[in-house]
Amino acid sequence: MTAHINGTDIYYEIHGEGRPLILLHGNGEDHSIFDEAVDILSANFACCTPDSRGHGSSAAADRLSYTDMAEDMTALMEHLDMRDAVFCGFSDGGIVGLLAAQSERISELVVCGANLDPSGVKLHWRRVFEREWRQTRNELTGLMRREPHISYGRLHRIKARTLVAAGSRDLIREEQTRRIARMIPGAKLKILAGETHGSYVVHSRRIADIIMEFTGRS
Repeated sequence: MTAHINGTDIYYEIHGEGRPLILLHGNGEDHSIFDEAVDILSANFACCTPDSRGHGSSAAADRLSYTDMAEDMTALMEHLDMRDAVFCGFSDGGIVGLLAAQSERISELVVCGANLDPSGVKLHWRRVFEREWRQTRNELTGLMRREPHISYGRLHRIKARTLVAAGSRDLIREEQTRRIARMIPGAKLKILAGETHGSYVVHSRRIADIIMEFTGRS
């Protein structure tokens, strides 16, 4: 299905019935990374898996920003009249979740592998992104070079019950993951031993178990 919202076309799928659960992918991916998780989660939730603008089957974009993506998700929740929603975002999707969590429609938030600013990415990976940008001028890489810039004050205003997760071998600096958890009132922190940036999320059932446990459905 496609919704024309916030000046663009956003593709999304809904599987299952019950409490709304948005699952948002990372940079350069699409909704299909959650297929395995949705197989489990759809027994308890109405799983909404959108493609961010400039990704998958959503409309292309010449320039991307996390603020626009967050506004897309807020508009999609309004379009679908979602209330008491769970929002789970991975990587760029996690950044979007931190920005969209100002919406009262989100009551629980799961953030996986997100950063507050470009320096939150480990130096090796920042150099990789920089080389790719110089060679390709790919806008997806450009987005990660210049954004996000999320203030501590914005985190402190999040009222949703929150879980902040990352792999122990993540490309995000663990110090920044822990800082995000500290700055969101009452947030829980989960550092997953042996996991990389996406190993527990991308085409993995483990993220379903994490969501089920956090929301009290396990």
